[in-house]
Amino acid sequence: MPETYWTVRWPDGQEERLYSPSTVIAELFTAGAEYPVDEFLHRSRIGLERASNRVAARYGFACSSAMAQLDRIEARIATLTTDSEAKIACLSITT
Repeated sequence: MPETYWTVRWPDGQEERLYSPSTVIAELFTAGAEYPVDEFLHRSRIGLERASNRVAARYGFACSSAMAQLDRIEARIATLTTDSEAKIACLSITT
C-alpha cells in the first residue's frame, strides 16, 4: 500500500499536506478540484476509513495514522467559519 499525500488549500488560504496510508484517497479527490467543506469532510472520512480498513485487512490492525489525520481534518474544519460558499481546494495528490 503506497502512502499518499494530498495538499489542500483551506478557505482561509493556508495550505496543508495531508496523509493517507493508501491510494484510496485518489479515488475520492481530484487534483485541481474544489470541494464544499461538508463534501470535503465526507470524502475525507470515507477515504481515511477505507484506507485504515485496508491496512487492517493486510496487517491485522487499523491504521492509527489515518484516524489521526481524520481527527486533524475534523478539528481544522471545526475552526472554519460557517460560510456556506467556502471551498477546500485539492492542489495535488502524490504517491
